[in-house]
Amino acid sequence: MIPFSILDLVPVAEGSDARTAFANMIDLARLGERLGYRRYWLAEHHNMPGIASAATAVLIGHVAGHTSTIRVGSGGIMLPNHAPLQVAEQFGTLASLYPGRIDLGLGRAPGTDQAATRALRRYYQGADEFPNDVMELLQYFEPVAPGQQVRAVPGAGIEVEAWILGSSLFGAQLAAALGLPYAFASHFAPEMLEQALAIYREKFRPSARLTRPRVLLALNVVAADSDAEAKRLFTSQQLGFINLRRGRPGLVQPPVADITAVSTPEERAGVDRALACAVIGAPAAVACGVEAFIERHRPDELMLTANVFDHAARLRSFELAADVLQQMRVRMSA
Repeated sequence: MIPFSILDLVPVAEGSDARTAFANMIDLARLGERLGYRRYWLAEHHNMPGIASAATAVLIGHVAGHTSTIRVGSGGIMLPNHAPLQVAEQFGTLASLYPGRIDLGLGRAPGTDQAATRALRRYYQGADEFPNDVMELLQYFEPVAPGQQVRAVPGAGIEVEAWILGSSLFGAQLAAALGLPYAFASHFAPEMLEQALAIYREKFRPSARLTRPRVLLALNVVAADSDAEAKRLFTSQQLGFINLRRGRPGLVQPPVADITAVSTPEERAGVDRALACAVIGAPAAVACGVEAFIERHRPDELMLTANVFDHAARLRSFELAADVLQQMRVRMSA
């Protein structure tokens, strides 16, 4: 059975605040560690009231400091917002504090709107800059060469597991060319999933970091004691996408009994496309859905995410999902 992990956007629910969201983050990370999740990734977003993971490297350190064995990393750092040297220094510091536990997932989107991109003071010229920034960043983790004028301190000679993130064909091609592991954002942008995986696997070139293709796929999984309850919990995530497309991003909303009563057919169709990679239901339904997803796409790792309003219900969802995955592991090894 493949490893399974957690992607956390550190959701801020209506009636709550960032401080509570950070406490919930630690709860979930500790639970994930106890339940056998392999990684705990946080994603960089800006100017999003319902997402508190903007200072991603800071939160990675906070989570790593409150756990012992689970790998902690970024899913991802949006490199257009940062100077590669600064990222190398941040993650060199994290890897020095928590050796063998830090992952660096890199994305080429700014993770925000145009106004916030300008406010970040990084004037990104286009996608062509991303490969050069990635290569510059990775070079800072290599041992210092004679005559090298700029080095990451700490960072040089430190092992940090680097991933390329993507939701299109660009990231697949880059990850293949550089010989890096590839994480696809199938949890919100699944349209090019199969084509991206085919390109990555076909064009992969072995490197000093990786000898064979390695794919991590993200999957929305909301589990509850009944199918009906899981579908109700999932409406919070559906509402979040609907409000984002209405131009009104906000806090995570409570679930509703009937999503059709608060949305148009066109809105639901768009959300259904964006969230097509979702497994929602009681444990039996989750088992069937996850098995089908793995069989179809053959990922090397699976990363679960669930944007559930109630913290206890969110913890319960990851607990039920872990139990399902452990049972699958036992069956496959028998």
